[in-house]
Amino acid sequence: MPAKRSPARRPTMKDIAQRAGVSESAVSFALNDRPGVSEITRDRVRRVAEQLGWRPSTAARQLSGEGAATVGLVLARPADTLGVDSFFLQLISGIQEVLAERHLGLLFQVVEDVDDECAVYRRWWAEHRVDGVLVVDPRTDDARPDLLDELGLPAVVIGGAPDARHPGLSTVWADDAGAMAAVVDELSALGHRRIVHIAGLPGLAHTERRIRTLRAEADRRGLAEVRSVTTDYSDAEGAAVTRRVLAGGVLGGAVQGGAVQGGGAVEGGVAEGGSRPTALIYDNDVMAVAGVAAATELGFSVPGDVSVVAWEDSALCRMVKPWLSALSRDTVEFGRIAAKELTSLLDGGPARAVRVPVPRLISRESTGPCGA
Repeated sequence: MPAKRSPARRPTMKDIAQRAGVSESAVSFALNDRPGVSEITRDRVRRVAEQLGWRPSTAARQLSGEGAATVGLVLARPADTLGVDSFFLQLISGIQEVLAERHLGLLFQVVEDVDDECAVYRRWWAEHRVDGVLVVDPRTDDARPDLLDELGLPAVVIGGAPDARHPGLSTVWADDAGAMAAVVDELSALGHRRIVHIAGLPGLAHTERRIRTLRAEADRRGLAEVRSVTTDYSDAEGAAVTRRVLAGGVLGGAVQGGAVQGGGAVEGGVAEGGSRPTALIYDNDVMAVAGVAAATELGFSVPGDVSVVAWEDSALCRMVKPWLSALSRDTVEFGRIAAKELTSLLDGGPARAVRVPVPRLISRESTGPCGA
């Protein structure tokens, strides 16, 4: 049997003191940016620490009250939908860029629901695991802001509109209402009067904003056959709902009376026997690609029979035929901004509400004049 290797020995303050020719207390003053040593000594100690690869101990930082050097992100969504969601991959990429610059770690956890997410926050706070959190998927009835206020845990809410009830929380948000209005403007100009919005998870604040805006824009234009259907963001549900609205004309089942329900329910639904939609708006790129495939299988032409718009632009939108019209935004920058707002809170800065640019509609081959 090969001999068991001993773990590599981490450099200590004593090692730095010996190499730099100073006392251990001088090393502590220099590395913790405290008075008591000259600038020349401070610079020499820091150079030696860098040469030896020394890093502060997270456990020691916690004991001294200096923090965990880690921020948290909890996602309460079905785990099997994450691998195909380009939005979150890009968002985390932008977050990680900023955290890496500050030598901060990201503690990521997926849970079943918001109650489990709140339990994670309580545990992290009690164990001093994180210095702050990034909160995603704001809900219309959301218990998390109150809890974070109660715990005093610095937090940035990503995607939620500013909320005066929680002045201690920062918010980074996009104008979903403006983006949806732009899509309806484009489709209406092309002659579309029957539109189905294949939305994401019910109860999410941005899902509700998009549904409300679509309904308001439809009412303003006198479009009676405009509907929203909630899904779980997956390609499977995107394809299934597409087949139902195209093959059956409308979604079967009871009218929902304006309430947003899960499981493919209709917002402002209609009874069976209505007209087939001529345009479909999908809340992400994955569902839009699956929808095009489903429409093609049923013998429908895109955009000849039905136009398609994806909410999130990505490489997927340019890997199918026809190329998909899509709402485009810099999601990586969205993540960077959110992480910068959190590090600002950790540095003692004030909470702020930051609005990112409205997603821009890029018209491609999947939208055209209404032929029905």
